[in-house]
Amino acid sequence: MIEKLKERWNVRNGWDVLVILIVFACTGFSVLYAKRGLFYLIGLTPESPAWLRWTVNILIILPLYQVILLAWGWIWGKFDFFWEFEKRMFTRIGSIFKRKNTPK
Repeated sequence: MIEKLKERWNVRNGWDVLVILIVFACTGFSVLYAKRGLFYLIGLTPESPAWLRWTVNILIILPLYQVILLAWGWIWGKFDFFWEFEKRMFTRIGSIFKRKNTPK
């Protein structure tokens, strides 16, 4: 499995894979705590309408995740990897919304 990840992520060794996985884990936990705090500050509870919680997640938490991912990547010395990772991800997301040119 580590060999597959090394190849997919184009990293040198197993240590790099471990650091990348740690960064993803730290980001997930950080966003979880940030989300709890943010929801508390704006008054969202589990009883709040689902559409409102989803809207906040998409508009605020998703971008926050990206920033926190880069911050943890920088702390662990993998900023360049995560910067490229984010650019690839946003390119893929953007391609979903691009209009496909279909012949008439």
